[in-house]
Amino acid sequence: MDYYAINALRENHAGWALLRAQNAPLALHFFMSAFTDPNQRNVGRQQLIDVLEDVLFGVRESFGEDRFPRSASEYLDDWAAPERAWLRKYYVQGADEPHFDLTPAAEDVVRWVESLKGREFVATQSRLTSIFAVLKTLVQQSETDPDIRLAELQHQKDRIDHEMQLIRDGNVKVMTAPEALDHFQQLTTLAKDLLSDFREVEQNFRKLDRQVREQIATWDGSQGELLDSIFANQQDIGSSLQGRTFQGFWDYLMSPQARNELNDLLQRATQIEALARIDGLHTITNLHQDWLPAVEQTQGTVRQLSQQMRRLLDDKVFLENKRIMQLIRSIEASALDNRDHPPSNLVMEIDAPSVDVALPFERPLYEPGSRVMVADEVVTAEDADVDASALFNQFHVDKERLKGNIDEVLENTDQATLADITIAHPLSQGLAELVAYYQLASESDWASINPEATQRITWNAADGSTREANIDHIIFVRPV
Repeated sequence: MDYYAINALRENHAGWALLRAQNAPLALHFFMSAFTDPNQRNVGRQQLIDVLEDVLFGVRESFGEDRFPRSASEYLDDWAAPERAWLRKYYVQGADEPHFDLTPAAEDVVRWVESLKGREFVATQSRLTSIFAVLKTLVQQSETDPDIRLAELQHQKDRIDHEMQLIRDGNVKVMTAPEALDHFQQLTTLAKDLLSDFREVEQNFRKLDRQVREQIATWDGSQGELLDSIFANQQDIGSSLQGRTFQGFWDYLMSPQARNELNDLLQRATQIEALARIDGLHTITNLHQDWLPAVEQTQGTVRQLSQQMRRLLDDKVFLENKRIMQLIRSIEASALDNRDHPPSNLVMEIDAPSVDVALPFERPLYEPGSRVMVADEVVTAEDADVDASALFNQFHVDKERLKGNIDEVLENTDQATLADITIAHPLSQGLAELVAYYQLASESDWASINPEATQRITWNAADGSTREANIDHIIFVRPV
């Protein structure tokens, strides 16, 4: 970096502005109390106001009420303003109050200020061991020569066999107390660094998505080109260096085998005698419990970005569909105008207004029909006396006559039951005529059928006998 780049950071970087602010000690004290020390994110507004009021109370008690005269809510809104950008203010789905989180720039300043107080114990051996381990992994996993890879694996196998033989002989080498403390401090430092990285990862995802949304908002090309651009940018978010490393971490953390191994190692680490006097030793067993909410929030940000891009795309599609409908309406209006006032100079003529298109796959496949076996043997019936008069006694019920009967009865009353109508006009065709009345009632809007009540209808048959029938209670009403 040269002078101009450093000067640009001094003028524009939010972290540098935090260091130059007059109330920087108050802000940093609050950020440590509310976010970094309890190691929490997504804190509600009221909870932050309570923490900030406690901080202000302690400071004012020592330096007076005039030292920081503004209220806690005013300081909180000021630090979350776009010109400060020390806190990120947003709304969580299902919550009414806003939530806050540290920005990566503010967290970098907090970590840098914490490093200024110095350390009583500086881990050097563990850092060197980590450097060797990372360097070996980098070189060995990047080697393409099979012979070299096999030779390295054989060397590791020989070293492991030698160490196993030493242990069988009783020569067990145990890590000393300073070495254990060195590695433990390195472990806690890496764990905190990993948690702080998630804020920056989430911010990088939001930057990538903002570029995509800006491109959608200013797009003037076709819909197909826009879709290609959307899918390409969505793939860029997942295939970027940030996206691939984060996805690799997520896959490793979600592996049941890896999580079980991590839990076992953390539990065994708390049982080391050299670390028994360290304060908060058992807190390392919750390392993965602290990672999961942070990773899930970052994953939720990626899902939210995809949903926002989908909504923007839907808005674009709606506007284009609206434009298409306007064009269709203009074509229809022009067609109607040409129908009433056809143009004088015809260019071409067609036999039909549209082309019949028959796609090959729209035709059904051949299905063989079922064969019906018909016995064609003629059987001669024996001579018998068969009464064929039933074939000639068929009759027709005139429904118009029945409607006339109903209207005649309703001329003198507002409503009448079917029994009243059959008394005024006795049934001459028996049960068939009664069924026709029932059908007229079911099809009419001025009749009601009550299945819970019954009525008895009687009539005289052709042979002189009396017939009776119990049917649902039917009432006919005079139409308005």
